[in-house]
Amino acid sequence: MQARVADERDRAASRREFLRTITGQARAESAAPEDTIPGAPLGANVPPPVAWSDPRLRVVRRAGYGPRASDVDEVKRVGYQRWLNDQVNFERIDNASHETDVATRWPNLALGPAQLAALNAGTLSNELQMATLYRAAFSRRQLYERMVEFWTDHFSIDINKVGYLKLVDDRDVIRRHAMGKFGDLVRASAKSPAMLAYLDQNLSRNGAPNENYARELMELHTLGVDGGYTQQDVSELSRVLTGWTFTGAGVFSFNPSRHDWGAKTVLGVTIPAGSPALGQEGVKEGEQIIEFLLNHPSTARFIATKLLKWFVTPEPSEAQIAAIAGAYKATGGDIKRMVRATLNEGWIAQAPLKLKRPFHLVASGLRATDSVVANIDGMRGQVRTLGQPLFQWETPDGFPDLMEYWVGNILPRWSWANTLASSNSATTVRVNVDSYLTGTPDAALDRINAEYFAGELSPNTRAQLRTFLVGGTFNATRVRETISLALSCHEFQWY
Repeated sequence: MQARVADERDRAASRREFLRTITGQARAESAAPEDTIPGAPLGANVPPPVAWSDPRLRVVRRAGYGPRASDVDEVKRVGYQRWLNDQVNFERIDNASHETDVATRWPNLALGPAQLAALNAGTLSNELQMATLYRAAFSRRQLYERMVEFWTDHFSIDINKVGYLKLVDDRDVIRRHAMGKFGDLVRASAKSPAMLAYLDQNLSRNGAPNENYARELMELHTLGVDGGYTQQDVSELSRVLTGWTFTGAGVFSFNPSRHDWGAKTVLGVTIPAGSPALGQEGVKEGEQIIEFLLNHPSTARFIATKLLKWFVTPEPSEAQIAAIAGAYKATGGDIKRMVRATLNEGWIAQAPLKLKRPFHLVASGLRATDSVVANIDGMRGQVRTLGQPLFQWETPDGFPDLMEYWVGNILPRWSWANTLASSNSATTVRVNVDSYLTGTPDAALDRINAEYFAGELSPNTRAQLRTFLVGGTFNATRVRETISLALSCHEFQWY
């Protein structure tokens, strides 16, 4: 008994020493309570991640949720351009078995709004979160899933306010148009009952227009906060959009009796006075302004800048912005063309590394460990614990994509790594370590390097992992703890 206690104490001390080394300070023993809060200041100096040199592996990291050994083999076989072209043209990738799996696990995702309305809102929210995480972790269409995440934040909706309507929005707006035309995405969002409910557009009427959706349509969805509009433009656009609402079952409708038929001017575009006799034709006023916003040069620059920040750098250059804005203008907002231009080899080769947000981290961990998932609800809960409860960001700007916001939750990240590495359940999540034990400790580390780090684990980190792995009995428990440390180290936390 005493020997077992001593072994546990030694193993814990060894683990703490590893974590001290990768963060530069003994944070595990001295962290203040606020260090567990996402967005809290980082109290220790996080060492800079390694500068991965192979652009082929860089693009796999940046365009997906983590390179597995099979991804590395593929991109090395076909090359950067072919791999990227296939991901951009995602329809080329056979994903049928995965989609069948998703449909079998969560059949409610396919239901119409009237059917969804009869089901429990909390259950539906959990199912959408689980399906979203599962798709990110295991879909072969990795870039497509990254764009689903991007647009989910761009057209952010708090599911706690709109309930089942968000499931319809996710399916019929975000996922349907994620790699299509930006204009189609905006048009669909503008008539999405989830968006209209979230921003109180359904409450807007003649004489009492609600400005929420009009403001966010310009500030967050098209022009950007510095796009050249004024408060007067917001007020006028809110009048244009009066009457845009939805039926009780959750289907878009235009109500002529609630529409302001007076003359309006938005960004210099005059809408002449109309008449209630025009009826459903009144919806064309809003559609006309949406087309104007889509063709506005500020929209091209705003979307270009956001794509560059998402995939390339937090501070895109004027030349980069101009290039992607040019692709927007030349193609009528073709998302595939813009994404393809954004992920060009020269820019990705020089791109600074990004810290994984909680959703990205958990998805990449499931991929790296090749987890067998019977029930992903526990991992959904881990994303929440790490500070990113999916579809539950209250304000319409979406979850932050800034290192400064997320870097403060380092201790919960370590806890998640230990939770995942320890998972060995046939009814929830299982990380199978049998194959790591068939050879030597060095062979086990080779496997970790290949599956978790695309073969680019730094010699220093590998040496530290090896010291821990061989510092005790080479068994399943020791391997799981080593996997936990691998998931905790900064080279896995960044991409």
